[in-house]
Amino acid sequence: MSDIVISVENLSKRYLIGHQSVQRERYKALRDIIGREARNFARKAVDLARGRQIIQGDDVEELWALKDVSFEVKQGEILGIIGRNGAGKSTLLKVLSRITEPTEGQVRLRGRVGSLLEVGTGFHPELTGRENIFLNGAILGMSRNEITRKFDEIVAFADLEKFLDTPVKRYSSGMYVRLAFAVAAHLEPDILVIDEVLAVGDAVFQKKCLGKMEGVTKEGRTILFVSHNLGTIIELCQSVAWLHEGRICMLGKSQEIVSAYLARGIKSKPQWLRPKDSLRSRVSLLSVRLLSENGTELDIVSFEECFQFEISYEVSKPLQGCTAALRLRNVQGTTVLISSEKDSTSLEMQMRRPGRYRALCKFPGGLLQVGIYQLSVGVYIERSEVIDRYENLLTFEISPTSSSLTDSRDGVIAPVLSWCVEFDGGGGDG
Repeated sequence: MSDIVISVENLSKRYLIGHQSVQRERYKALRDIIGREARNFARKAVDLARGRQIIQGDDVEELWALKDVSFEVKQGEILGIIGRNGAGKSTLLKVLSRITEPTEGQVRLRGRVGSLLEVGTGFHPELTGRENIFLNGAILGMSRNEITRKFDEIVAFADLEKFLDTPVKRYSSGMYVRLAFAVAAHLEPDILVIDEVLAVGDAVFQKKCLGKMEGVTKEGRTILFVSHNLGTIIELCQSVAWLHEGRICMLGKSQEIVSAYLARGIKSKPQWLRPKDSLRSRVSLLSVRLLSENGTELDIVSFEECFQFEISYEVSKPLQGCTAALRLRNVQGTTVLISSEKDSTSLEMQMRRPGRYRALCKFPGGLLQVGIYQLSVGVYIERSEVIDRYENLLTFEISPTSSSLTDSRDGVIAPVLSWCVEFDGGGGDG
């Protein structure tokens, strides 16, 4: 028997979107309005008679959310799906979960499918957590005896014993996710489909969920996992499908696909965050640039090359202890380093008068490992109050050189540290 449990062949999904036409004639005759409405009514009547989608609006646009998507997933494999918003990820999962029908192509699934696509799907807000476990489990295909047998495990996993008899309409979004994932994870499906819902949970629960998913695959079940957290994708998934405008752009090993995905989105060009006349609150970030040691703008930094980040911000009111800071993350999502103006002993955090400031953070060559990094910047007061912040603002690449290839080292960073070797004297026969 084949170990392929998901087979997708030339899958396409089309949506029809209606738009209300904007006519800018100064005058409209009554006969024009009546004629337009009559044509719309006739079109809707024909669509209804033929069982087609009823479109509101005068103009109809054809949108292909998926186009000629083909791939296979083996038993016990975790396939990650990445892509920008609107790439078709959620549509693909809805088709695989049999929530929506494909327009073209076919999908073959072997085994029971459990899906967790949206927070609280299948929950009734007026029912308690206890009642919704049975309701949601039944929707997912579990028998009452099966739910009863696993009830204590589900409640323990969700860690919601205290709120079990509280209506879920009073739950936070994080509590929704904990309960929904706990039910779906204990369904014991052959195929588990998960959309970006774990981002709502706290860090401890996310770690618990990842451990549960790894355990599920060890039992021979298959997972399709959509996430914008690329570090989690690399850690959890053996292979990744990159969707772009409804098509599979690349399919392969997770590290290679994620690196290619980030490389295409590299934005090391100057980032102007807002017009200079639209300051908000007391401090506003204006721009961030990646520069060479001499101050020229860079696209890619070579391994041995010194470089610097320029952070421009404007202070609108006098501030004490104002400081710019940056954070670097690698493609795994690991924080490589955090630094701020306060790290320089030559800088005294005096009163910042109103005006424009330019902060430079310099990096020596050979510090960062070859790879792709994302820069986040912010302005703080005493490192506690966040005044202005941007996450993953710049993506840049450290390219290899001959020395980095011949003297490669493992680790998050690759500093050349100072060593001292001292000779303590004899011990041998000389």
